[in-house]
Amino acid sequence: MRLRFLGSNSEQGTCPAVYETDRGTIAVQGKAITDPDALDDAVNLAPDEIIVEIPKDLLPHFPRG
Repeated sequence: MRLRFLGSNSEQGTCPAVYETDRGTIAVQGKAITDPDALDDAVNLAPDEIIVEIPKDLLPHFPRG
């Protein structure tokens, strides 16, 4: 998989960030959520999945359509 940087709200262009993949998907870089209470609310995570937290002001970097 290849990642193409789409944007960040960090001055350094680091976390949090949004990327487009060569698979036609979007990847996000954020803080891993590890709080057990929050994860209890999550919907059936597979062993290879995590949930990351990103600020709402990062959403403009997501492509439309």
